[in-house]
Amino acid sequence: MTIRIRTTDRSRIRPRTAGVLALAAVAAVALAACSSATAEAPAATSSPAAAASALDGSITVFAAASLKATFTELAAEFEKANPDVTVALNFAGSSDLVTQIAEGAPVDVFASADEKNMAKLTDDGLVDAGAPVDFATNVLQIAVPPTNPAGIATLADLAKPEVKTVVCAPQVPCGSATVTVEQAAGVTLEPVSEESSVTDVLGKVTSGEADAGLVYVTDVIAAGDAVLGIPFPESSEAVNTYPIATVKASKAADAAQAFVDYVSGDIGQYVLESAGFGKP
Repeated sequence: MTIRIRTTDRSRIRPRTAGVLALAAVAAVALAACSSATAEAPAATSSPAAAASALDGSITVFAAASLKATFTELAAEFEKANPDVTVALNFAGSSDLVTQIAEGAPVDVFASADEKNMAKLTDDGLVDAGAPVDFATNVLQIAVPPTNPAGIATLADLAKPEVKTVVCAPQVPCGSATVTVEQAAGVTLEPVSEESSVTDVLGKVTSGEADAGLVYVTDVIAAGDAVLGIPFPESSEAVNTYPIATVKASKAADAAQAFVDYVSGDIGQYVLESAGFGKP
């Protein structure tokens, strides 16, 4: 399903400005979880897209589910910087998006939660081999209900038979990362369900259907008080790198490339880091 964006999502953990154009007034923010560095807010004019001229048309961006909040914000600000361009967003698991693109879905930009799924498109000639740009990283964290009724403290606790654990399916980037951390920890999980996207896993936890789920640290941050995040050391064994690229079949190549530049530029990096993503 394609989502048209007209408003900007906000984080419920830390205050955010209403738009990136106001970010220049902010001196710094505290980065989330996996980063302790302080990022200064960039001026709106520092983005290549902001300085672009004569951009028009409509672009469709397919992005990993874990990018929903940040890309919703960035798409809205990109439209403000380029009034003659409209951005439509489609969020899902990266593997599902790759399947849609391979089957001919109209799309201009693809942002994956891992390099493996992007490689499928480059191997099939749907994206130029040299085109993908790494723009963020992410790691897993355990998400539990705020009261943590199952008393989860470690990754090994998720393997207890009485604990209802939900994870991503192995073909999804968060599922592949889950397999990696299981192997690193010597833990074998027996999940009650395997979901097609990280947001579906989070939904099972917030609805009370699961005692715990493995999601990205950025999803825990975005969920605010709805969940409690539990870091675990094995997460460092599975750092996901996020690449973005224009799709060869794009009918608005200039606008598509401008959006890629926007995400990988100063403003995009500021918004991503503020949401808890690491640098590529």
